[in-house]
Amino acid sequence: MSILIFLGPPGSGKGTQAKKLAELLHIPQIAVGDILREEVRAGSEVGNQAQAFMKAGKLVPDELTIEIVRQRVGREDCREGFILDGFPRSELQADALDQILSKGGRKIDQLIYFKIAEEEVVGRLSGRRSCKNCGAVYHLKYNPPRTAGKCDLCGGELYLRHDDEENIIRNRFEVYEKQTRPLIDRYKKAGSLVEIDAAQAIDVIFKDLTGTLAIAKVP
Repeated sequence: MSILIFLGPPGSGKGTQAKKLAELLHIPQIAVGDILREEVRAGSEVGNQAQAFMKAGKLVPDELTIEIVRQRVGREDCREGFILDGFPRSELQADALDQILSKGGRKIDQLIYFKIAEEEVVGRLSGRRSCKNCGAVYHLKYNPPRTAGKCDLCGGELYLRHDDEENIIRNRFEVYEKQTRPLIDRYKKAGSLVEIDAAQAIDVIFKDLTGTLAIAKVP
C-alpha cells in the first residue's frame, strides 16, 4: 500500500506528476480541486458552496474539503493506496487526515513538496487555457491547441479561467504561503517530507520523483 501526499503552490506541476505516478502505480490520484470544479460544473450543492471561494482565489472551507476526502478515500479503488494531490492545505485538514487514515489502520508513507518560485507560477498559470465544454487544459507556450482557441478533443471554446488571471494567481500563492507553509515544517519534523525542484522540465521532475520513492519506471 502506498499513501502519498503531494503539496506545492498552484502551478507547481504537482497535478501532472500525481497523474503520471498514479498511472505507473495503478492507484488513484485524488485532486480535491478537480472534484470541486466538477461539482461546480454540475451545479451541485457542494459546487455552489465552493464556487464563491474558488472565484476569489480563496481556500474552500475545511469542513467541505475534509468531507470530500473522507468519502473519496473510503472507496474500493483506494484500498491499495492513493495519491492526495493538494490536500491537506491547513493544520486542521492535516489533523483530520490523520484521523481518517488511523481509523483504517493506515498512515502517510511519504509527502512530496514541489518547491517553486512565485514568478514561475505566474508564468505557468497565466498561459493556461481551459475548454468550456470538456474541461481539457492547454498552455499557450508549453501545450498549445492545434487550432488557436479550440479544444483538440471536442472543438470546444478555450478560455482563461478566472483563477488563472494574474491577480488571482498571486493571491492564491499568498494564501498558500500563509496557510499551507506550516505543514512543510510539520511533515519535515515527522521525517516524511521530501522536496522536489518543481521548476525543472516535466520528465526531469518525474525522474527525480520516482528516484526519490525508489520506484523503477515501467518501459
